[in-house]
Amino acid sequence: MQDRQFPPPRPPEPSASAGFAVNRLDRRSERRDDADWIDALKQAPGARVLVLSGEIPVLKKASEHHAAPFTLDEAAGLGAMREIAFLGLDGDAPLFAALIDARAPEEDLNREDIAMVDLRSIATQDLLPVEMLGAFAQAKSLMHWHATHRFCANCGAPTRLAAAGWRRACDACGKQHFPRTDPVVIMLVVNGGDCLLGRHVGTVRAGYPKGTYSCLAGYVESGETCEDAVRREVFEEAGIKIGRVDYYASQPWPFPATLMIGCIAEAIGRDVQIDPKEIEDARWFSREEAELILTDAHPDGLRCPPKLAIANLLISAWVSGEAR
Repeated sequence: MQDRQFPPPRPPEPSASAGFAVNRLDRRSERRDDADWIDALKQAPGARVLVLSGEIPVLKKASEHHAAPFTLDEAAGLGAMREIAFLGLDGDAPLFAALIDARAPEEDLNREDIAMVDLRSIATQDLLPVEMLGAFAQAKSLMHWHATHRFCANCGAPTRLAAAGWRRACDACGKQHFPRTDPVVIMLVVNGGDCLLGRHVGTVRAGYPKGTYSCLAGYVESGETCEDAVRREVFEEAGIKIGRVDYYASQPWPFPATLMIGCIAEAIGRDVQIDPKEIEDARWFSREEAELILTDAHPDGLRCPPKLAIANLLISAWVSGEAR
């Protein structure tokens, strides 16, 4: 086997600018069934583990910043590990993910050595390096899958962890279950020198400030191409027909486990007819207005999602002329 180099050499690509997208781990997926090798990695001096309490990452407190990985002994002291999975090698150092029972953050207020911080806040407050965010996104999505798939969907019997955490096996019926990632298309609809942005129902509830406008988005359905999903979602949400669809970038989005597929969609027509069950408002913005929204300088106080979100990347690329 040739020497491995991770991340592999590659040209600059837009996806690397999206939140949670930088992940330098060598996943070594071909060795996940080698139980002896995985056990040896757990005993390695450099082995570390990212810990989640339910959906919430557990971090070490430090004087000027937070740190993420614990040793396996330190992680065991945080609570019983319900599942532990191998994420990959960071150089020669093995990195694992562990899920401990969920607890209320207030239970840990008297502990001076740890902090429990949701992953969005970790990202927006730059509490961890970008490559660690990618690893935590991987860990969070995988641990969420384990927490919600402890019983066989085929026969209902309990399942057990297998393949170093990348499979669950049912000993009752022999069924094998694998982690899922749900594809979501997110698209900037453009027409001439304008783009279409909308305000989704529940935007404020999702944590974005009032007045936030974003790209339209929706899940890809079974038997559907990404391009057709874009066309269907835009027509359903805004009544706009779409012609050409171009892929631009993607983003792992660990809330809980989706892959955001970013596209630029060319509108046929401009008559917006929103679905009020999905969209509170949608309107066309000029390139100049979109730039004001990106810089929080719009006279009406309108804004878009932060740089963490791929919507910001799509709008920025269109404003700058990198995406058309």
